[in-house]
Order: sequence, then structure tokens, then C-alpha cells
Amino acid sequence: MRRTLAASLLAIALSACAANPGAPLASAPPAPQASSAPQPAPLSELVSRVDIPYEKFVLANGLTVLVHTDRKSPIVGVTTYYRVGSKHEPKGRTGFAHLFEHLMFGGSENVPNFDVPLEGAGSTPTNGSTWYDRTNYVETVPTGAVGLALFMESDRMGHLLGAVTQDKLDKQRSVVKNEKRQGDNEPYGLVEYAIGDGLFPVGHPYRHATIGSMADLDAASLSDVRSWFTGNYAPNNVVLALSGDIDAATARPLVEKWFGDIPRGPAVTKVEAGPVTLPAPVKREMTDQVPLTRIYRVWSGPGMADPDSLSLDLGMKVLGGLASSRLDNELVRAKALAVSVSANVLQFEQTSFLQVQMDVKPGVERATAEAALDAEIARLMQQGPSEDELRRAATTAVSGQIFALEQVGGFSGKGAQLAEGELYAGDPAQFKKDLNRIAALTPAEVQSAMQRWMSRPVFALAVTPGERTEKGETMGGWGDEATSPPPKPDARKPAPKLKAGPKREFPPVDAVGNLDFPKAERAVLSNGIPVVLARRSGTPTVLVNLSFDAGYAADALDSPGTQRLLFDVLEEGTETRDATQIAEDQERLGAQISTGTGIDSSTVMLAALAPNLAPSLDLLADIVRRPAFRETDVKRARDQQLAAIAQANASPSALASRTLSPILFGPAHPYGQPADGLGDGKSVSALSPAALRVAQAKWLRPDNVTITVVGDVTMEQLKPLLEASLGTWTAPLSLRAIKSLDAAVPAPQPRIVLIDRPGSPQSVIVAGRVLPFTGRQQGMEALDLANEVLGNNFLSRLNLDLREDKGWSYGVRSAVRSPKGPRSLVVSAPVQSDKTGAAIAAIRAQMAGFPNKRGVDATEFARATDGNIRGLPNRYETNGQVLGALVSNQLLGRPDDYQATLPTRYRAIDRKAIDDAARAHLQPDGLVIVVVGDRKSVEPQLKGLGLPVELMSPVDSGQTTGE
Repeated sequence: MRRTLAASLLAIALSACAANPGAPLASAPPAPQASSAPQPAPLSELVSRVDIPYEKFVLANGLTVLVHTDRKSPIVGVTTYYRVGSKHEPKGRTGFAHLFEHLMFGGSENVPNFDVPLEGAGSTPTNGSTWYDRTNYVETVPTGAVGLALFMESDRMGHLLGAVTQDKLDKQRSVVKNEKRQGDNEPYGLVEYAIGDGLFPVGHPYRHATIGSMADLDAASLSDVRSWFTGNYAPNNVVLALSGDIDAATARPLVEKWFGDIPRGPAVTKVEAGPVTLPAPVKREMTDQVPLTRIYRVWSGPGMADPDSLSLDLGMKVLGGLASSRLDNELVRAKALAVSVSANVLQFEQTSFLQVQMDVKPGVERATAEAALDAEIARLMQQGPSEDELRRAATTAVSGQIFALEQVGGFSGKGAQLAEGELYAGDPAQFKKDLNRIAALTPAEVQSAMQRWMSRPVFALAVTPGERTEKGETMGGWGDEATSPPPKPDARKPAPKLKAGPKREFPPVDAVGNLDFPKAERAVLSNGIPVVLARRSGTPTVLVNLSFDAGYAADALDSPGTQRLLFDVLEEGTETRDATQIAEDQERLGAQISTGTGIDSSTVMLAALAPNLAPSLDLLADIVRRPAFRETDVKRARDQQLAAIAQANASPSALASRTLSPILFGPAHPYGQPADGLGDGKSVSALSPAALRVAQAKWLRPDNVTITVVGDVTMEQLKPLLEASLGTWTAPLSLRAIKSLDAAVPAPQPRIVLIDRPGSPQSVIVAGRVLPFTGRQQGMEALDLANEVLGNNFLSRLNLDLREDKGWSYGVRSAVRSPKGPRSLVVSAPVQSDKTGAAIAAIRAQMAGFPNKRGVDATEFARATDGNIRGLPNRYETNGQVLGALVSNQLLGRPDDYQATLPTRYRAIDRKAIDDAARAHLQPDGLVIVVVGDRKSVEPQLKGLGLPVELMSPVDSGQTTGE
């Protein structure tokens, strides 16, 4: 289940240069004045760049179809929105809309499994999400598989119930309950429930959580399934969007063929669900296993159609959504009362959540921080935003829409934007009206909206460190659990047998063409920096990646956490700009500059609009070439990193990951550090501006970087811009540092490492071992495909066993990591606590059985080879995906056109090669298994597994505050 659809440029996935989690920007007291402000393209010009042409038709049964043509890649996004969500659930059945969404993937009368045929045809992994207002289903398929996707979507729309059994319901119920446990198990994981309870009265459709309560999930029956389907899942309640390599003339006969005979059903019952004004302010205190006190201020706000909705969105950006926001400037930078702040609007059809959040800095009095937070909110309402603040917020919003135009399908692509406009406003082009309205908003309109909605009584929530005293399993429901008995569990009464519909045959899947991977052009700047460019002109955007040969592996030559802090501090201030000026210049340009520290590389990434590329590169160069390392900036960033370490140690999944790498690689290898690159409290606390300058001279230098660019620019245009901004950068006289990636790793010592986390409803299992080769060893594609069969796919053996068959987990995955140095095998599995021992046994059995008990079968082989070949256009649809591939190729010594050669490589692999790879490298022998869970529940389960059990405390378990 997705709980947010907000797209972010920071989510661009780069396989070889992982970005840091979104830490707030911070800055020093006033620095020297910035150079002349970059001149951005006018906002009106940017708005004009956002367009999604479409055609619309409606079938006789009421199915609304939207078609957008985009020929840049031979793929089509199939996006289906049903006009029903959790707000439509009755008392006693909270969580049902989402549970039903899971059942929609369990097969229909003519499609035994929804995932197998599509992934075999080259689709992205099929997915769905549920929220208050709607349920949606998405897949992006090769053009030749559109008929297959429409056949399958129509079969579950019109021919589902005959295939839904009690066994399927029970298994998906278990999966959803583990999804709920997984969310609840995280720090602050109960906050969503508390906010709904605080804002809305019992019975309000937006009060209960979409995931629901455990008791209500247990009560869901086959009778409920049938009633929900017949009452809501009819074509007249659906918007179907087809976007990509298709046109209306092609789409209409296909849609008519597969959906035309599905009868119209009843319209979804409308619910009354507007915003609620509290009669008086409400306060709530919660304690949780968290390292930092987190403060919330929340109001319910207007629905989407209200004229104030866009004004509030921009106002909240000014308050705490921009990197240069009021809250960042005052509470994080000027007064140093908080380590992070945010403000945002969660917008829904009939109401919204206006939410402000602050993590109080350790050592600061909570009352002082809260008073300052409330004062800033009041000050913005009293003063209103400035014209410049509003323009920067609007430019940021429009820029995000331009970047979103790259993707045809998925949860936030062009199909989803069209479908949501039709569903909520009756106009697929509503996004365009919204952008024009955003560009025209005035400070007075924003101020008026904020005064109207945020001067009402507030819900104030505080989550403080301590023992968790509330239980997630009892939360998320209707809200009257204290006075009303829970519904009776599903009695599992046999349901009347349904008459199956007519037999329907699968349509054929057409052949796919060769992957059109963009050609890489190369150049060298006058100072020797290599430049790689892949030109793609689908959207007016450009990605520029500066990859330094460092990464957290370089901390072996400094101290743990150095690279992370070094690169985070770059945005804290230069010789001519402070952090606020850096953030403001980015916002004016509609650009984002982010830093990241992966295992082998440290990166600075620019996402720019093509019309603003030149000034965006100037800003990037200032950040990289002239960092100031002011004492106050370093202290603030250091404190934020220490807080991030504490947060990671409080998260069971992050803690397990941080623990594994030091065990696998040992202290003598550069990879033997926590895998998030944060380091430990002791080492980070000791980092000073002088230490960072030493690290800068070793790693942040022009003879240690490669520039990779993807987007709407030619080499003739790009190279002069890079010469002007980075071509005069000279290296220091000292030699650059070299990492020892061939250092010895410890011999495997198979065991279970148990970290006690009292009260956890789930255990997080992370197991791994080092493999006997590096990421630069070529010809290992058979191992990658074998790993897909084992665990790197929704249909993998591990996931099907522990999630789909046993229902013990929300998802199990395996990965064969591909750094420059030694590769490693890692298996991760969050499982319900009472199944921890059994889950470890099941994982080891599945690994040992492949291929010794069952080699790769014909279906798995076809999906891993032909399915991957068909899916290649999906994997390289966006500029970020292409950039990630090029950077990975450089890191691992592959040719620039490696991706274009994958079809030939995959076709040369037979079933024996996959079996041999699994036998050699995917066995459970030598695994170290880290378990983070409730020791009282878990430890007795581990005794019969035949492995020694070692108790361990978290890495750097104490909170340290920088001096």
C-alpha cells in the first residue's frame, strides 16, 4: 500500500550513487554576500512546458478511457482508478478496501495468477495502492503486451469472484496484517493513527487508517468480498488511462473488445466527509522507542476543489516545505532548536491534512522549541509570504511537474495525473489549470487562506522517547473500540458456489524490438575531467552527476562518517553563499542539487530545467569548488548526522542493515562499516572543519571525478558550459588517496546475531555473506538471473513462500550487491515475531533447495530471460534510469553500450547456467543472520536451527551530541 503519491526529484534512483535520505539544508550565520543571482526562465515559460495531450472516450457501460500518446519508448502505462477507497468502508470493516486490493492480484476466473503472464511479457512489477478516496492498479508493459494487460484488467474487473476462495482471503489477510505490523514497528509508526483520531470524530470517513485495525481485518469474510466487489467494482466507477506508445484509434477497439461486455453496476455511494473544526485545541502525548522528541501541529483542511487548496499548498511550502523555508531558517539554522522541520498538505478529495512537524534537537528544552515553532506559524499567518518566497514555491511546484512528464505509467506518471484529474475534477487536464492558478497566486491570497484554516483550534501531538505503551494492533479502526465490542472473527462459512462466466482466451503478445539505449558521447575538459553525455530530448530537463571515487569506503582512510558529513556540508555554505542563499537560488531556478554517499562513490547531483542549465551549473560549481566549512555550519550538520545515527538505530530495518556489513567485511576492509555511511557517534562527534578540509583535499578534487550528463542538451552546448563552471578547477599538489578494496575479509563464521528490541511485533531478519569475486568481474549475468529466481522479484521463491503461501511477511528479498570491490549476497525478511525461527528455517531451505531439489523451471527461466529482455525499455525509461546505468557501467568497467548487449547476453544463458550459479553462490552455507526483534519471543525459536546465537548491542547504541 502506498500512503503518499508525492513525487520528488530526490527519488531518482541511481544504482551506483545512492542519495542520502532527505536531510534538511542548514546554514551558518550570515556569510559574505552571494554573487549576482542566477537569472531563471520566467515562470510562465515553465508552465507552458507542462502538457499532457489526451483523447477521451466513454464506453456504453460507463467506463471512462483516457489515451495519451508518447512515442519516446515502446511501452504503455496502464493505469486503472476505481472510485472507492477506505473512506467508503463501513463500521467493523476498516482496512477492507486495501485488503480487497490485495485479492485483486490473486487471480480471476480466466487468469490464475495476475503477475506471472505480465512479468513474463516484460511488464514492470504490477502494483496497486489504496487510500481514502480511491484504489488504483498500475503496470507498464511493452507495446506488444497492451492487449494482454487489457485482457487481464478486464478479467479481474468483470470475472473475479469465481476465483476468490477462503484460502486466498486468509493468506492475503495474513500478508496485510504483516504490512500493518511492519509499519507499526518503525519509530513513530503509530502517529498516523493518532492524527486521524485527533482530527476527526468517531465515524468520520477520514478518521480510520487505510490499513485498518487487526480486529476488523480478522472479521473480513467471503461475503464481504462479494458485496464490496458487486457494490463498487463496476466499469462506470472506473477511469482507465493508457499512456505511451499508443493512440486512441488503436486503443478503442482493444478496450471495447475486453471491457465492453462487462455490465454497468451501481454507482459508488457518496459519503459526507468534509473538514472538521475542533471545538478547542487538542493535545496528545505518546511515548515510543524513538531517539528524538517529535512535535506535530495538524489541522484538517479543505478538499481538492476548494479555492483555498492550492494557496495552502504553497503557503505550507513557504512555511516548511522549501529548503529555504521559514522553519528551516529560524528553527534549524538561526536558533538551532531543531534538527529537522517540515510542513506539507496531504490533499484528498473532501478534506486535507495540514501538517507541521519538528524534531527537537537533543539538549534543547521542548517548551522552548515548541514556543518557537508556534511563533513561526503565527508570524507567517500575520505577515504572509513575500513575493519572492511565493515565486520560489511556485517554481518548485512547476519544476516537479516538468520532471514528472518523463514517466508514462506508475503511481505518479502521466497516466495517473490524467486519471486523477478525471476522477476528482471531471477534467483530465486539471493539473494544467492548477499550475496556471499556482503561477497567478498572490501573497495576500495565500495569507488569507492560511489565516482562514490555520487559526482554527489545532491538534498538537508530541512523541517523546520512552517505552511504547500503545499497541498498533488495537489502533487504526473506527475509533469506538473502548465502548464497542470488536466484530466477530471471520467464521469461514462456505460461500454459495458461483457460476463461472464464459471462457476467455489469453491474447498473443507481439514481439519487441531491440532496446534503443542512448549512445554515450565522451569529452574531456581542459583540466582533465572526463565527461559522458547521453542526449535525451523527451522533456526539457538535464541531470548532471559528479561522481567522486570515494564513498564511505574512503572513510577507512579517514574516520567513519567523514564522507557523509563532508558532502552534506557542501550545501551548508560556500565562500559567497550561505545555506539559505544556496537553497533560494535552487528554488528560483527550479533545480535540485543533492549529495550522496554510496559504498564506492560520493556524488553531487544536479537536476536542472534545460532553459536554466547555465546558471544551475554555476551554482553547482560554487558548491563543489568553494565550500566554506564554517564552524557553525559543520556543527549543525554534524548534529544532524548524529541524530540520523540515533534514528537509524531506532529503526529495526536500518539497525539490521547497519549491523551486517561490519560483521561480513571486518574492520580491516573499507566495506566493514555501517552500510548507510553514517559512521558512529564517537567518530562523527570528533569531526571538525579542519578534518573535513583534509578529506576534501584527498577526495573532492578534479582529478578524482567523472561528470555524467543525461538530458535535453547537446555536447556542443554542454561542454562550453562545463568549461566555464568546472574547467578551471585545479587539483591540489598532494596525491589523491587510493582505497584498498583488495584487503582481506574475515573467514565466514555462520551464526545468528540477535539484537533485542523489546515489544517489537515483527522481527527483521537480514542475512548475508561475502562472495569470492568483485563487481568488476564480467560475465556474471547468470548469477543475477539466478538471484531473480531466488529472491529479487515479487514472484521469486522466497517471496512466494514466506509472503504469498505462508503469510508471515509483507515481502522477502535477496540481493547480490554489485560494488566495485567484493560482492555480497544479502537476504532481508521482516516477519511476524512468532514465526522468526520458522522463517529462518524456510529461507535456508529455499536456498539449499535451489537447484538441489528443484532447478529453475520453464516459467521461471522464461521470465528471467525473455521477460527481462522484453522489459528493458521499462528499465531505461527515465533520464535517472539511464544515468544510473551509465554510472554503474563506469564503476564496474563495462562498455557504455552494455545495456544494449543484454538481450544477446541473456539469450546465451541456459537453465544449467542459472542452476550452476545458484549452486555455487546462493547457498545458505556461511550466512551470518542478524535478527532485530523481541528477545523474549525470538530467542527460544532459534535453539533448534543448529546455529550459534550471539547477543549484540546496536552499533553505537548511545546518543552522542557534537561539541
